[in-house]
Amino acid sequence: MAEAPLLQREMDRVRAEIDALFEELLAPPADPRARLYEAMRYAAIGGGKRLRPLLVVAACALFHADRSRALRVAAAVECIHVYSLIHDDLPSMDDDELRRGKPTVHRAFDEACAILAGDSLHALAFEILADEATHEDPFVRIELVAELARAAGPAGMAGGQMMDLNAAAAGLDLPGVTRLQQLKTGALIAFCLEAGAIMGRLPVEGRTRFRGYARDVGLAFQIADDLLDEEGSEARTGKRVGKDRDRGKETFVSLLGRDRARQQAELLVRQAIEYLDRYGAEADLLREIARFAVERDH
Repeated sequence: MAEAPLLQREMDRVRAEIDALFEELLAPPADPRARLYEAMRYAAIGGGKRLRPLLVVAACALFHADRSRALRVAAAVECIHVYSLIHDDLPSMDDDELRRGKPTVHRAFDEACAILAGDSLHALAFEILADEATHEDPFVRIELVAELARAAGPAGMAGGQMMDLNAAAAGLDLPGVTRLQQLKTGALIAFCLEAGAIMGRLPVEGRTRFRGYARDVGLAFQIADDLLDEEGSEARTGKRVGKDRDRGKETFVSLLGRDRARQQAELLVRQAIEYLDRYGAEADLLREIARFAVERDH
């Protein structure tokens, strides 16, 4: 049997490792909190591409960081990502009924339970990073905590979501949509690369290439998402499609057209890969992830 390509092999491995870690971290207690844990497990285990954890593991590998520690950082990032999906799907935000091919958390459980599950995953992310098991150096741990907080808060993902909620009324132009997506999607992706540099104790001034890679991959990934929202199927994406168009929101596709948007995504991927030109085979996984950002169908 032929060996699976690098990206598929590593994606499958990271998916299994993250699921196993969540199984351990989210074991339901034998008390009234059990339903909350079940909601957290429902959202966190067995779904998604695990792109962000994969980026963390790939970035940490460049600096030969211990894989078990890298996976803890990866799980923290996924906690933030999953919490954001739970809250984004709520009736007060995007009001979605389907996520990762199954009912959203507030539909499978209830709205109050979904809010608490999101809150708890948010808290768990920082609990993981602050634990000595993630890194023995407290300065590394506090930098991870500070950078993830920045990426998740009003200067990052939450700020981008606020802009997104107002997007239809604001009538954003291309720079506005780009800024929105750099915050909503790009900030957390940027942290994934930053985390590898932090774990490897790379000085801030040496992280420019990683930040450039993350910026370009994040935007390419979002353009691909916009294309899938226009062209994809609910069966493949696991979520409702066409919702941005239905709500009158400007996207990269609505502003550029499908062909120009696809060309822009491909250009961003080429630029991202160029940022890795000083690295050899050890950066092949990051190169494959960049290509996957625009070649995926879900």
